[in-house]
Amino acid sequence: MAALHTRLTELLGIEHPIIQEGMGPYRTDHLAAAVSNAGGLGTVSMPGMTQDPDVGARVLREHIEEVATLTERPFAVNVPVGRDASGSVLPVSEAYIRAVIEARTADSALAGQLRVLTTSAGFPGEFRALIRDAGLIHMHKVGATAHAKKAEAAGVDVVIASGYEMGGHTHTSPVHTFVLVPNVTEAVSVPVVLSGGARDGRTLAAALTLGADGVAMGTRFIATEDNTDWHPAYAERILAAREGDDAVFPAVYGPARGLRNAGVQRLLEILDNGELQGDELNRWKDEALIRAQSTGDVDAGIMAAGQVASAISDLVRVAEFVPRMAEEAAEILTRLAAATSPARV
Repeated sequence: MAALHTRLTELLGIEHPIIQEGMGPYRTDHLAAAVSNAGGLGTVSMPGMTQDPDVGARVLREHIEEVATLTERPFAVNVPVGRDASGSVLPVSEAYIRAVIEARTADSALAGQLRVLTTSAGFPGEFRALIRDAGLIHMHKVGATAHAKKAEAAGVDVVIASGYEMGGHTHTSPVHTFVLVPNVTEAVSVPVVLSGGARDGRTLAAALTLGADGVAMGTRFIATEDNTDWHPAYAERILAAREGDDAVFPAVYGPARGLRNAGVQRLLEILDNGELQGDELNRWKDEALIRAQSTGDVDAGIMAAGQVASAISDLVRVAEFVPRMAEEAAEILTRLAAATSPARV
């Protein structure tokens, strides 16, 4: 097998430059372990965006400890950082960040595996020193070059450049992956991960040619045999998706992308008539997302998914898929290098 080593694999201590995205607001324990066991970096997803902070922190800690029993490899935790009207970090986001740090502090063996904290949605500037001092590698997701430069200046170790076509929470100002990633890789010196549209060896190779050091995927990992925490109806709907089946809608931390269905239509009606507002509205959104993932209510629930769903047509096994994706990318890059080498006389 052709090796595909990048700054990302060296920094994280993984075999392949492939990351499973945070895919909350429901659990991804078995999937995260499967991705890590396959040589990538699995990610524990936060358990809800409107949880009581103490309850949410306890549940997240349970998920972290569960994943540590399922893999001996490195893994990450994703925490979306929300802020209230005054600009303060939401209590639940702070509770999740502290739960990650406390899990590492309490168990030195677990600390050797839980190496990465990924933040998204908003920048956790006031927690940057806490994350650094805990010994965590800090990855932060951005949707603009200016945000990438801000993250690097604050000391973030890895920037995830997420294009507008990505699933789940996306960005108010749409910049697509093919534009955003080369802009970001030119602007910062830390490793950059492409998120949005990646699905196979070709897209991993493309990411590397754009200057990225790896890719992060969520939608592709939904449609796997290892995504056993979620109801299989969700993966079936991903496989059935076609171009144009996605929609952007207001989610908890801003706009999000998902598959168009009755749940999204109902959300738009609620927003239009104002029957739910504030915390009550956010709880409705959170519960609709969780319901689709946990019970398979893919009609009335809300299905976060990226535009790449239209290109996914098979259910794969993570143990085979991750190394094969890396090998295919390496083969493509080798072939292209050979094709562009000066002809021998």
